[in-house]
Amino acid sequence: MKKIFYINIALIAAVLVLSNYSCNKITDLEPINEISDVDYWKTADHFKLAANEFYTYQRTFLDVVYDDGTRPHSELRADFLTQANKSAFSNGTNTLSASDNNWNNSYSRIRNINYLLVKASEYAAPSEIAKYVAEAKFFRAYVYFDLLQQYGGVPIIKTPLTTTSPELQAPRNTRDEVVDFIIKDLEEAIPVLNLENAIVAADKGRISIGAAQSFLGRVALYEGTWIKFRQGDANRYNLLLDKAIAASDAVITSNLYQLFAPVALGDSAQKYLFILEDQKSNPAGITKSANKEYILANRYDFASRQIRNNVTHTMFGASLTRKFANMYLLQDGLPIEKSSLFQGYATARSEFLNRDNRMRYNMTIDGNYHWDNENPGARSTWLGDAADRASSRGRHNVTTNTVTGYGNQKWATERRLDDNQEGYDYPVIRYAEVLLNYAEAKFERNGLISDADLDKSLNLVRNRVNKTMPKLSNGFVSANGLDMRSEIRRERNIELYLEGFRIDDLKRWKTAEVEMPMNLLGIRWTGTEFQSRWKQPNGSAPYALDPEGNLIIESSRKWEQKNYLLPIPTQQIQLNPNLVPNNPNW
Repeated sequence: MKKIFYINIALIAAVLVLSNYSCNKITDLEPINEISDVDYWKTADHFKLAANEFYTYQRTFLDVVYDDGTRPHSELRADFLTQANKSAFSNGTNTLSASDNNWNNSYSRIRNINYLLVKASEYAAPSEIAKYVAEAKFFRAYVYFDLLQQYGGVPIIKTPLTTTSPELQAPRNTRDEVVDFIIKDLEEAIPVLNLENAIVAADKGRISIGAAQSFLGRVALYEGTWIKFRQGDANRYNLLLDKAIAASDAVITSNLYQLFAPVALGDSAQKYLFILEDQKSNPAGITKSANKEYILANRYDFASRQIRNNVTHTMFGASLTRKFANMYLLQDGLPIEKSSLFQGYATARSEFLNRDNRMRYNMTIDGNYHWDNENPGARSTWLGDAADRASSRGRHNVTTNTVTGYGNQKWATERRLDDNQEGYDYPVIRYAEVLLNYAEAKFERNGLISDADLDKSLNLVRNRVNKTMPKLSNGFVSANGLDMRSEIRRERNIELYLEGFRIDDLKRWKTAEVEMPMNLLGIRWTGTEFQSRWKQPNGSAPYALDPEGNLIIESSRKWEQKNYLLPIPTQQIQLNPNLVPNNPNW
């Protein structure tokens, strides 16, 4: 069995005391414990242990399924997921803030990474620690990309600062400079890292060549499209798209990763991938060792490192919007407005018929039995028989379990355990994203994509659990009056939802100004089963209705140009006036 690599945070804290927190993380000048330095940084293991801490910087479930005002990639900040308490970042009412922990934490992390790099430059045998230096460069790129997505151009800090460091009063680097710095770090790290199949069992989970190449593809696609859709320098965005294509293609042709699709699970692989544990978490008893899709994961385990957030109860029945539900194609490969297979909205279940199989495994269907971690609640036989149903939470009722009438089951375990004890991994990078990145970059590079490139990338994702659905091809698009770009984006939206991509995708595509002001809608109420089932005492709908009779969950939303970036916190500008001007219109 594959040995999972875990991060010993307590041991790191004992030997490497990190910088104290302060208002300005660039000017955080408290040194890493000098006493520990006397006997530290003497062996390669010391560098390995120090690098372990960087793995705690990876994205977690907390970052995408919750939002306390400090989760810039939360799905609640976009338009596919909503809740009773509306998000100011989603409806465009967030304001200028004095401080921002994301800024603070990022520069604290950069300081820690830079400190290792400085110590590495003084080490007598560089080859012994080369891969830990490469890991440090990967994570510095990772942190800077997070800053770029939030704030655009930010100060580039390459070494730990002192009280006289000129960087303390330096202006922000340009967006281009930050991107080039990220790419340089990644390109320097890639040849030094190990291939996935060369990482020894005890180190599984560390950064591989494939992880760095995949991340380079993500960064280059993000920035290439950011520039393209703002009519920027064509030479630059084409160069970035070329990098995205090459990096993604290198991962694909390495043949070291594959989509999770065990025959024993059939189409349900779409569900169980996301709740895979080494305890029995699926009907086939498949464990994490069978998952070759997660290229880089924040690793958890029931026995060793539980997630410690109530992911199942948060996400089971979480309220998805009508826009997301309407994304799913029919089994003939056509959208609802074009397909004769679409069964309409007359009943609570009719719109789910004949749809992309991902819909029934990602979303909850009214009247179906569903299971979670409650007791009763855990699956007993996975057969859907009387014994199995007796252990379920009963038939799902979307009128009482959701805000919108569209429920979610992604990230919700079916295994019996106490709240907060889930142990499935969070996919920081998975192979499906790489395939979709490749397809998008190919199309955006020249405004077209060959059928062969679609077959080696996007269609693998599309047909994983839709074996009879027509492939996406140029002929299919032309014959059915479709738009290739829209279909490529559709696949991305469906496959990667609730993984922290949606709001950043809308920003890079520069479509947030169109998509985000739209009302957030729920189910069709007028003329459907819901009109008699879900109503106020006076017979009216539970929410206002749009002209088509759909529930309006949130209206009066807005999106201004300033919302494409977060503002630099005013406290940072007070400490360093050269950070001005702030981002546009803040």
